[in-house]
Amino acid sequence: MSREYTPENITNLGPDDIFVFGSNLEGMHMGGAARVAYDKFGAAWGQGVGIQGQAYAIPTMQGGVDTIRPYVDDFIKLAREWDQNTFYVTRIGCGIAGFTDEEIAPLFDEAYDLYNVRLPKSFAEIIERNRNAKTRAGKK
Repeated sequence: MSREYTPENITNLGPDDIFVFGSNLEGMHMGGAARVAYDKFGAAWGQGVGIQGQAYAIPTMQGGVDTIRPYVDDFIKLAREWDQNTFYVTRIGCGIAGFTDEEIAPLFDEAYDLYNVRLPKSFAEIIERNRNAKTRAGKK
C-alpha cells in the first residue's frame, strides 16, 4: 500500500477534506498554518479548538507536549467518526510553538493507521521508526 502524506503547502481542498492545524487556545490565527486555515479554509477567529469550516484546530501554545495530547486524542476520535472526510494534518506545533517533529509525531501514532488521515511525511517516518524499534526490542 502506498501511503499518502499531507502536502507541504495546501492551497485548496476537496469538499470533504479538512485542514488540521496548530492553534492557540484563544483562536488568534495570526501566523503559519493557522493563518492559512483562517484565510482559506474557514477557521473562526476566537475559536482555538476543534472543527470550524474545513479546518480543525489543535492547540499547541499552552504548555508542553502533554498539554497537546488530549487535543490530538479528541481529533483522532473525530477522524474515526467522520470517516467520510479526509484530514490533512499539518506539522502542528513545529512552527511558531517551537516543538520538534520528534516530540509531536508520536502523539499521532493512532492516526497513522486511519485511512482518512494524511500525516506529514516527517511524522509518518518517525512513527514508523518508533514502531520498528519497538518490534526489534520485543524480539530480543
